[in-house]
Amino acid sequence: MSTTTAVVRKNTYYDSVSLMSVSTKANALEGVEQAFTAMGTEMNKGVLDNLGLLTDELRDAASGDLMIVLVAADGAATDTLLTQVEELLQRKAPASAGAGAVTYRTLTGAAGAIDGANLAVIAVNGAYAAREARKALTSGLHVMLFSDNVSVADEVALKQLAHEKGLFMMGPDCGTAIINNVALCFGNKVRPGSVGIVAASGTGSQEVSVRVHALGGGVSQLIGTGGRDLGEEVGGLMMTDGIRALAADPATDVIVLVSKPPAPSVERKVLAEAAAAGKPVVVYFIGGSEEVVTAAGAHFAASSLDAARQAVAHAGVEPAAATEEFDAEAAADAVVGRLAEGQHHVRGLFCGGTLCDETMYAVRDAGVDVYSNIQKDPAFRLAATAPSTGHTFLDFGDDDFTNGRPHPMIDPALRLERLVEEAKDPSVAALVLDFVLGFGSHEDPVGTTLPAIREAQRIAADAGRHLPVIAYVLGTDLDTPSVAAQSAALEAAGVLVTRSSTETGRFAREIARKAK
Repeated sequence: MSTTTAVVRKNTYYDSVSLMSVSTKANALEGVEQAFTAMGTEMNKGVLDNLGLLTDELRDAASGDLMIVLVAADGAATDTLLTQVEELLQRKAPASAGAGAVTYRTLTGAAGAIDGANLAVIAVNGAYAAREARKALTSGLHVMLFSDNVSVADEVALKQLAHEKGLFMMGPDCGTAIINNVALCFGNKVRPGSVGIVAASGTGSQEVSVRVHALGGGVSQLIGTGGRDLGEEVGGLMMTDGIRALAADPATDVIVLVSKPPAPSVERKVLAEAAAAGKPVVVYFIGGSEEVVTAAGAHFAASSLDAARQAVAHAGVEPAAATEEFDAEAAADAVVGRLAEGQHHVRGLFCGGTLCDETMYAVRDAGVDVYSNIQKDPAFRLAATAPSTGHTFLDFGDDDFTNGRPHPMIDPALRLERLVEEAKDPSVAALVLDFVLGFGSHEDPVGTTLPAIREAQRIAADAGRHLPVIAYVLGTDLDTPSVAAQSAALEAAGVLVTRSSTETGRFAREIARKAK
């Protein structure tokens, strides 16, 4: 029988990124069934309550208190495991002055003491994030706000303040940027070059950047905006400022815009800014209108791969050695030919929201219904905990999955559980997965997923079914681990590996079309 231990450390603060990393490592400890390290916010307590783990002590925790919850397996030494979790937290604590490092307790203190500091990355609880971002902007710092759960009103006010001061306000909920060749939060190691990217999508911008790299190009700057920037209320404040910054940047020859579908009025505003940039602007708005984009004088991209190809061409870069065009129809024929009667549905389990969106839109082009937790149409929207139905595509990075838990690019535990469950459904014709490499991501995402893939394959085989698993690894040859190493490990396990998010969508679409 498992044992649950809950500990509250009063007035002990850790940022959300650190706690995500600690929770991931704690869950990997032998003898641990579940481990949570989180601040005592109402949202985090709500998650624990839903899991039946909220004790009276945890319920009384303040938002500035650290909660540690440990579910130990039968026979495991709980005290020893708790000590190990505490040690993980200590490793994440700021270095002491005695170790030769200087620490600062406030943003303004650090900004005033560090010569040349001009950017703050903020990853605090959402209740305090706007306040800290305002302090940073007032101190003359650009801001990358990783925190979510910031009100739209605060976002608008912060972006207006940043605009008045000539500063970047990337976020809230901004997970990816590359500024002056330095990747911030989630990002990949790509060569420097003349392609500038402004994106309201983290994994979407990562995908375009790695495809530009693979084609022989490079990135000058990658400016994140936060996912709500192109909504009606925010009005594209950061994207328009980002376009202006890249238009004035002598190191940028071509600009790429990346987003999920923007509000129509905001799209018009952004495209007008693109028309005034004086440089080629490639627009990849998922599901966007070619007519609208070209009428504004910009270059329409139908996919992330198309956006990268156009960007490299406009930058005047000689493309890398050509690779054979992917034959999605032939690849699907080979898969469908091995399916048993009744295997009709494609199930996608994604860490990256835009990667999920791109594949989902492609499958919809096959004329089939697609269900998802990020579907815009309420008729086809699934709750995160709902069972799959028909063709289902889940974004495990969506708030419904990440409230109180690490992002799946850091800790894929929820996706691994779902992967095994999907294999039990006799209607499944293929499983589609993504793996995101780079700074901030899990150190071996493929390695930690392979046991679940093998279990899924075994379940299907025992039932007399072949279960194709399709995977895309987002990364470069410069990442650690490299995209080649991770892809090779998947292929050795019999997984079908695609070369881009766009290829993944085409492959899934053809399977859905042929397996009807």
